[in-house]
Amino acid sequence: MKAILYTKYGPPETLQLTEVDKPAPTEKQVLVKVHAASVNALEWRGFSMSPLIRRLFGGLRKPRDPKLGVDVAGTVEAVGSNVTEFKPGDAVFGVAPGSFAEYVCNGESKFALKPANVSFAQAAAVPVAAFTALQALRGMGQIQPGQKVLIDGASGGVGTFAVQIAKSYGAEVTAVCRARNLEMVRSIGADHVIDYTREDFTKSGRRYDLILAVNGHHPILNYRRALNQSGICLVAGGSFSQVLKALLLGPLISGLGSRKISFMGMATTPKQDLLILKELLETGKIVPIIDKCYPLSETAQAIKYLMNEHARGKVVIEIT
Repeated sequence: MKAILYTKYGPPETLQLTEVDKPAPTEKQVLVKVHAASVNALEWRGFSMSPLIRRLFGGLRKPRDPKLGVDVAGTVEAVGSNVTEFKPGDAVFGVAPGSFAEYVCNGESKFALKPANVSFAQAAAVPVAAFTALQALRGMGQIQPGQKVLIDGASGGVGTFAVQIAKSYGAEVTAVCRARNLEMVRSIGADHVIDYTREDFTKSGRRYDLILAVNGHHPILNYRRALNQSGICLVAGGSFSQVLKALLLGPLISGLGSRKISFMGMATTPKQDLLILKELLETGKIVPIIDKCYPLSETAQAIKYLMNEHARGKVVIEIT
């Protein structure tokens, strides 16, 4: 089978479309024929790091794990002897390491049946980004109906899901993004929109119960200023300095009063949350926004696009 491998350090152009052995499922695994996968920060951030940091975390001489991709949607090809939930031919979506390939294996708990009302490309756009949004808002953010919620970086992968998930919980949502994306975020449910090139919401005087900083760049104290007295700010991305300050200063700032600032960390992939996302898809409460689709052979271009452009929603890899 064909798969994208990252065998030596360098820019995205070093990725290789290579023939590798087709995986075989263990007794508790599912083998999926991949129809679509999607690109996340997990894939592109490594290419934007300094060579020293990349080697310290990813392997000194060459990448420790040459496989790329996590999000996946496809058709079950085969199942292990102890798999009870799926059978060959089922359309599924979920997560599996190395999904930039024609086939991939993972445990049955990492997949769910694909809703019939979404395409494989749409389903593949969901998992990691929507897990992040869901766990930030519902888990750490403890979102409640009627709260004023602001999504900073609302037009990207995580942001577009965060806007829709917050609305599904009955929140009043303010979306912050560039001017060209204002109508798009309105169309997915934002009650208020802010063009960050024209207005700094941290200086407007308005206060929010929950802020999700997906791709922001504001100083941590500015986020604190925009919170209500018992408000929560969760940093789920953005610049390296912003993430570092959230990690180091967040606990200190949170200890000085009732306003809380925390770093979101890596999203987990529990089956319960995947089933919640499946239901949100089936009911139309979340609709994946896809900016561009690329064939497997152009994975490097897909990663470069996500690195260099402000993508509207998700970038998807389609495998034919």
